[in-house]
Amino acid sequence: MSAVLFIAAAFIVISIALWIYNWRNPKCKGILPPGSMGWPLIGETLKFFASTTTFDIHPFVKERMKRHGPIFRTSLVGRPIVVSTDSDFNYYIFQQEGQLFQSWYPDTFTEIFGRQNVGSLHGFMYKYLKNMVLNLFGPEGLKKMLPDVEKAANRNLKKWSSQNSIDMKDATASMIFDLTAKKLISHAPEKCSENLRENFVAFIQGLISFPLDIPGTAYHKCLQGRKKAMKMLKTMLEERRAMPREHQSDFFDYVLQELGRKDTILTEAIALDLMFVLLFASFETTSLALTLAVKLLAEHPLALKGLTEEHEEIIRKRENPDSSLTWSEYKSMTFTFQLINETVRLANIVPGIFRKALRDINFKGYTIPAGWGIMVCPPAVHLNPSRYRDPLEFNPWRWEGIELNGATRNFMAFGGGMRFCVGTEFTKVQMAVFLHCLVTKYKWQGIKGGDILRTPGLQFPNGFHVQLSEKLTKQESTT
Repeated sequence: MSAVLFIAAAFIVISIALWIYNWRNPKCKGILPPGSMGWPLIGETLKFFASTTTFDIHPFVKERMKRHGPIFRTSLVGRPIVVSTDSDFNYYIFQQEGQLFQSWYPDTFTEIFGRQNVGSLHGFMYKYLKNMVLNLFGPEGLKKMLPDVEKAANRNLKKWSSQNSIDMKDATASMIFDLTAKKLISHAPEKCSENLRENFVAFIQGLISFPLDIPGTAYHKCLQGRKKAMKMLKTMLEERRAMPREHQSDFFDYVLQELGRKDTILTEAIALDLMFVLLFASFETTSLALTLAVKLLAEHPLALKGLTEEHEEIIRKRENPDSSLTWSEYKSMTFTFQLINETVRLANIVPGIFRKALRDINFKGYTIPAGWGIMVCPPAVHLNPSRYRDPLEFNPWRWEGIELNGATRNFMAFGGGMRFCVGTEFTKVQMAVFLHCLVTKYKWQGIKGGDILRTPGLQFPNGFHVQLSEKLTKQESTT
């Protein structure tokens, strides 16, 4: 009996040892990029999610770049991943979208954003949804939206200036969410019994966290927030179907029109996931970038001076100083766009862009096996000292004379290739218009907070609280 137990125990030990060996030494028809796969299933996930308080490249990536070079392998949330900090490889990945690579995210991300979300769809279906979104966020849609963006900024800034202090991150997120939700689904928070944005806040808190779905964890709260938000969206869809409108007034009407077509390829599940992703993407990333911009402007008086002069000049050139912003005025904001580029370069709100190899890929002597995930790492590109002098320094003037109409080898804050973010111009409109209203009419000072945290995405753990006050007019300042 003891011999049988000994053999059984030995078999288990050998099996486990073999499993660990195979995990740490994946099979490959060529030479794998150097790196470590960590422990089975867990991989190096815990180190990846470790927090840091710097603008610099996350220690997880930086340490491995020094040890292994710009392309290395690891394992995150149970999947083998090749991490690329190589600008040439990143560019190649984006250019070969749909041929050698396709958009992919770990299963945990898919659970969060939905299995039918736009990031998980490919080919004709993805192009179809992209065109739907451009109907709202394309240039023509944004031209119509510009007055509403300016009114929202002025209204909220006026309200905030009457308060002792406001948390810039929370306040701008609320402002942008309300505007976007109105354009997407005609959502009026004051008329709803349940707060839609609160569900998204719960969702955001666990979005970039260790994927442990146990009550009490951030990831569990994230999934619950998604579930509640999706339930609200489905209820709205059903109500809209029961009482259709005569005229198309928001994106929901457009979606319902598409769902009602006999030859449609759109499904209700895809439509709801699309709504969810648009609501999330439109306000969370933009409010983070705006908060960081306001913080950096407060810390860099020369940048604030340059921005203020540009926007005051726009007003001086008008026949009526009180008239609303025009599209041509928006497009003329040269220094503003330099400042936005520099802010998002430092912010690195998206720590990784995921793709999957469709077949074995050979690059610079390494082989990435078919089916492996690839994480393009924008921070490593944006903070590369060989590309950006003093990369951790806030310097909007470094973008002088550089016009960006998409992603480049050295700038990918909004993604790249055919999946370049369709909401990029919307983000720029929101930021530029808000900054215009802010610097021409208000001054501010930091009260508390403003610390940043990366886990590995950007956060303001204690907010950024500022006190706003209206600027005196020339007539008021001379009396």
